[in-house]
Amino acid sequence: MAEVLVCRADELKSGSRIITVDNVEIGVFRYKDGFVAYKNLCPHQGGPACEGMIIPRVVAVLDADQAFKRNDFDENEPHFVCPWHGYEYRLATGECVGDSTIRLKRYDTIERDGCVYVRV
Repeated sequence: MAEVLVCRADELKSGSRIITVDNVEIGVFRYKDGFVAYKNLCPHQGGPACEGMIIPRVVAVLDADQAFKRNDFDENEPHFVCPWHGYEYRLATGECVGDSTIRLKRYDTIERDGCVYVRV
């Protein structure tokens, strides 16, 4: 497997960086202390999934009787949203939030000598 240079690690502080390798777009994200990379192709209808907004997970806040009070955000679980039709994916795994059988193709990332690489 080849390693493809994405960028210097300090150049990717937030959002995603899209690279093209052999006509395949790959989105690379900073996640916690490292990086994750997914094929930039939403399985729903082929949209550019990795180019969407990054948002925290939305969680329902319930009262003591388990009745809904309001929504809140879980900043510890970021998601990204395909800009075409709103399919939402977990940044950590590439799994679709609404249907766990849908998952983006993941690529290994390597951080070495201050640079980020994707293994393809």
